[in-house]
Amino acid sequence: MTRARVVQSNFGGSDPLQVLRQVFGYDRFRGPQDAIVRHVIDGGSGLVLMPTGGGKSLCYQVPALCREGLAVVISPLIALMDDQVLALRQAGVRAAALHSALASEAVSDLWRHLQRGELDLLYVSPERLLGGDLLERLQERPLALFAIDEAHCVSQWGHDFRPEYLQLQALAQRFPQVPRLALTATADPRTRGEIIERLALEQGRVFLASFDRPNIRYLLRPKQEAKEQLLAFLEEFRGEAGIVYARSRSRVESFAALLQAAGHDAVGYHAGMEASQRSSALSRFRNDPGVVVVATIAFGMGIDKPDVRFVAHLDLPKSLEAYYQETGRAGRDGLPATAWMVHGPGDVPQLRRFIEDSDSDAAQKRIEHDKLDALVGFTEAPGCRRQVLLAHLGETLPEPCGNCDRCLEPQVLEDRTVAAQKALSAVYRTGQRFGAAHLTDVLLGADTARVRSLGHRELSVYGIGKELDRDQWRTLLRQLTSQGWLEPVPEGRGGLRWGEETRVRALLRGELSLELLPATPPRQERQRASERSRGGRPSLAVGAAEAEVDAGLITALKDWRRLQAREQGVPPYVVFHDRTLVELAARRPSRLDDLGQVSGIGAAKLERYGEAVLAVIEGWQAQT
Repeated sequence: MTRARVVQSNFGGSDPLQVLRQVFGYDRFRGPQDAIVRHVIDGGSGLVLMPTGGGKSLCYQVPALCREGLAVVISPLIALMDDQVLALRQAGVRAAALHSALASEAVSDLWRHLQRGELDLLYVSPERLLGGDLLERLQERPLALFAIDEAHCVSQWGHDFRPEYLQLQALAQRFPQVPRLALTATADPRTRGEIIERLALEQGRVFLASFDRPNIRYLLRPKQEAKEQLLAFLEEFRGEAGIVYARSRSRVESFAALLQAAGHDAVGYHAGMEASQRSSALSRFRNDPGVVVVATIAFGMGIDKPDVRFVAHLDLPKSLEAYYQETGRAGRDGLPATAWMVHGPGDVPQLRRFIEDSDSDAAQKRIEHDKLDALVGFTEAPGCRRQVLLAHLGETLPEPCGNCDRCLEPQVLEDRTVAAQKALSAVYRTGQRFGAAHLTDVLLGADTARVRSLGHRELSVYGIGKELDRDQWRTLLRQLTSQGWLEPVPEGRGGLRWGEETRVRALLRGELSLELLPATPPRQERQRASERSRGGRPSLAVGAAEAEVDAGLITALKDWRRLQAREQGVPPYVVFHDRTLVELAARRPSRLDDLGQVSGIGAAKLERYGEAVLAVIEGWQAQT
């Protein structure tokens, strides 16, 4: 296996901070990383919930190099496995991936390295792990740990349930002494409980980092003329990488052609394309600067590209978890990014049909409908988008974020106290177990067989809400849910119950008032003069000060990086992340010792690229 052997690949017994600095080029851990790493090094198992870009991979990569034996990383995402293997090899680590896209010669080469004990990390898809004799081969070797990435796939409440993940519970039985770390960026409280149960992690620890991605600006717009709206939005992103999601293959092709005609470097991507076309589109997005991919949701899972500056949705995704994960592909480098979406009432019936036409059983369909309701509630929420999004994931944001359309463009609200009191009373009088459709029937005084059979015509709330129509009541119920006045009944098949009872009763007694969006929003919303406020050129904190970054030096470093990547056949971000280039341009180191203090430059990269990087900086300074 060819690589730059600069560091000892396995640091068995070493301090994790030494590994972090020498191999990965970072001086300190972020958030709960340190606690997670030390827990696993000590032989502990657990569940890690950390947002995209939060550094989940280091939580198992560092222990993998500190513990004796082979670390096995299970992931369903081929692109992510390949990216991480390339990045690890750049850092001098012995890593390989085993998946269905691997050529037979490469598989044979991998088996030889495995047999000789020449691997530190093995990335493998769940199908390859559980099929054939890989488990038997692993039982013959010392193992450092198992890392189960995208762990939400094991849960039917997760947004991307995969039945093959259920078989991973066998790892606890076959390898009881080997630490198991489940990791995901997207899991609400119910999904977390199912992950713990199905992967037998009851005795492990749960590490919960904040799901907040403060560098991402959330902008939602009513869908009017989607093509014109998208072109206006993208004008401020020319030359920058991004992803545009559309629901259907025909819409992907139409919007890709639109962007190309408007002068954007755009490509399409969907499952109906030839494999060679998809591969070419993916390669261009990973390797070329400023490429915009217009895609169905088949694109993006496992893409480790850190410098995606925007993610745009032309249609509603299928759930709030899916939206969070898809928008999380923007700004993985921590620099400013935007999540932009146009949505309209026509999106929802189509998504309902997709759910009903699927092969899922009735219980799974109810789950999907509940998730769609939560997403629609997010789009209709009158307050801070980020507060609603994080609340859905079980996290409280005490103050509005100041970086979403609701915070930046305050809406005109109206007093909806009386309507809310009627809705909350209807929930209570019907027993706090029925869904929005039945509650609406009761409020409107509908004479349905179900209303009659349940005796709800005799309730005091029957027919008290005829001042609103059916759509307006459904909107109000979603808004009350998004703000916590109502909450889903656990395992309640779409039923609603009160949220915090003290707060609800105060509203019912008139001690609180409630302002929400108008019952009937205007048919046309004035388009904002500026779809996005960039907030000036981003700067990077260096030590205790802020350093200005010269765009010319950044360009020179990116040009050098692009040549290096092309020579090695790897994406540019595998050589160095944009954030590392920004720090290089801010610090402008002149010696190797100084260069080694820049984040993201470990021992292997310092030896491989150090002199060349110093030459680029020196040459640029000489010209200026």
